[in-house]
Amino acid sequence: MSAAMQEVLDILDLEPLEHNLFRGRSHQTSWLRVFGGQVIAQALVAAQRTVDTSRPVHSLHGYFMLPGDPSAPIVYQVERLRDGGSFTTRRVTAIQHGKAIFSLESSFQIEEEGLEHQISMPEGVTPPEKLLNQRELVAAGGDLVPANIRRFWERERPMEIKPVSLDHYISREKLPPRQDIWIRAAGPVPADRPTQAAVLAYLSDMTLLDTSTYAHGRAVFDADLQAASLDHAMWFHRHDRLDDWILYTQDSPSTSGARGFSRGSLYSRDGRLIASVAQEGLIRIRKQPKE
Repeated sequence: MSAAMQEVLDILDLEPLEHNLFRGRSHQTSWLRVFGGQVIAQALVAAQRTVDTSRPVHSLHGYFMLPGDPSAPIVYQVERLRDGGSFTTRRVTAIQHGKAIFSLESSFQIEEEGLEHQISMPEGVTPPEKLLNQRELVAAGGDLVPANIRRFWERERPMEIKPVSLDHYISREKLPPRQDIWIRAAGPVPADRPTQAAVLAYLSDMTLLDTSTYAHGRAVFDADLQAASLDHAMWFHRHDRLDDWILYTQDSPSTSGARGFSRGSLYSRDGRLIASVAQEGLIRIRKQPKE
């Protein structure tokens, strides 16, 4: 297991402070703000700690209000909104320096059988064995990739990512606003469903917002763009152990008003639709590019 993946599992193990109150820490990196997927996952963990494990999460909806400070702990306050016969609802507020930085509402359900269908996984997607991950791409010919992206790819990361296409990274051509990536945890994920759901929520925030820049020949790494997640919704359809590659297929129906909207579908290797994701993020052109 990579050290980065072990750190993810460590930071998802929240410290209980009091009834309905938990504390989490952040990745120790040079980033100026906390990764959004971390806050989503930790808030989900806090909610799950107050729900019986016989009721797995089936959806979550979150709003980002302030950037998180990686140097300070985050306190997660859980409100038990409802405990019904079949469904349980929780609200979580993430607090730092006395202010709410993120809010989450999540719903849990007893396992039931009923009608079932799904949209099929896209056909003809290059399998992960025929692709390079981001660190391998840098080693194989990183000069084609802009320096700011190359530095990001060179870091050890908790998730191994293999883009199906590199066009977006090596050119400024305006492209259809969709992408496919293969993604998997850089190490085994514990077998319990709450941890697996939290790790899936963590990785669901990766690469999604960037899809909304494709049609404009841009990338969230551009110095003159201010990009940040505004909200994030996720629906958990089918359980997956996260022990193999997952296809994350994404599209962006709209970008307007300095906001980009993206959707994602997470498929297991054998084609099962595991989860669906939707996110809107800030895509603002800076008047003065960041130095």
